[in-house]
Amino acid sequence: MDKKRLLTGDRPTGRMHLGHYVGSIRNRVALQEKYDSYFLIADLHMLTTKNSKEDIFNVRTNAYEVAIANLACGLDPSKCTIYLQSAIDAVYEMNLFFEMLVTVPRLSRVPSLKEMARDAHLSEMPFGLLGYPVLQAADILTPRAHLVPVGKDNQAHVEITREIARRFNFLYDEIFPIPDYLVEGETLVGTDGSAKMSKSLGNAIELFDDARTVEQKVHGMYTDPNRITADVPGTVEGNPVFIYHDTFNPNVAEVADLKERYREGRVGDVEVKEKLARAINNFLEPIRERRGEIEQDSGFVEQVIYEGTLRASEIANETVMMMKKAMGLTGVWNKFSRKGRQRLEKKGPVREAHDAAEETEAPTVETAGD
Repeated sequence: MDKKRLLTGDRPTGRMHLGHYVGSIRNRVALQEKYDSYFLIADLHMLTTKNSKEDIFNVRTNAYEVAIANLACGLDPSKCTIYLQSAIDAVYEMNLFFEMLVTVPRLSRVPSLKEMARDAHLSEMPFGLLGYPVLQAADILTPRAHLVPVGKDNQAHVEITREIARRFNFLYDEIFPIPDYLVEGETLVGTDGSAKMSKSLGNAIELFDDARTVEQKVHGMYTDPNRITADVPGTVEGNPVFIYHDTFNPNVAEVADLKERYREGRVGDVEVKEKLARAINNFLEPIRERRGEIEQDSGFVEQVIYEGTLRASEIANETVMMMKKAMGLTGVWNKFSRKGRQRLEKKGPVREAHDAAEETEAPTVETAGD
């Protein structure tokens, strides 16, 4: 029995960090064993909030960073497909078709879109951002995916996809599975303790930070603000340092001891953070080493993206053709092209002679300054 298909992806806006690992990458590595997995580098989605010429130029570097981070963390290109969204011509067509199947009021009710506009400091909602869930539907339904791992803030987007798939199937033909969504891992708080980890907020530990950088970031982490000295009992619950210990420190006994002494005011932040930095560096070291190995093979990452994009494009073109046949669009073109071609074939040499004469007699266009 063929595996069911899965689709998820990342916007190429910069280097990947621990929040990406906890929120999605860790889950992908496991899911690639169970599903025919498609991972897109969502550069078209990036344009909804970051569309300057510089932003687009930086996709070259950022797309590479997205791919190598996923590969270094365990994605296997023999088990999954990693591809560049903007290179899939069919996704543009599908996006257009799907725009006809959803209303503006329906899209306006998606709560995360207003948050995205606010975070991007946009005073008004661009049409492209309003249509973000429609483009996501095109991504998901391009490979006719059955499962979509998403964060909590994107559940409503997948529901739009489900509605569009149902609407298309009802109007035309049963082309699409109705995809389910899988809510992914927890959100990792940033090192500042005030928001989720984010490159733009400067509160992230990147997957490829060197050991010294990790130590510096950990030592600058937010802890219990009421704990002025080490002998003051501290709060463990909700404390970013202990959240990170629970996530990245496999030494359960050490973490339990630190928590007990912290609550009793018998350990300082310096010791707690030193042990956390060591744990995170132990976690990141194999990922850093794997990146080094990958980059020893020049062009490997580019080949993975290239071959993945060709595979994704093939299935996307197949999907679009199925859609057009179901909608009757292929019949329209076939009628005109058949009769038009037949007429040209009948005229044959006469047509060619006419075209040649027109070229010979074409008037000269004068330009300013002649």
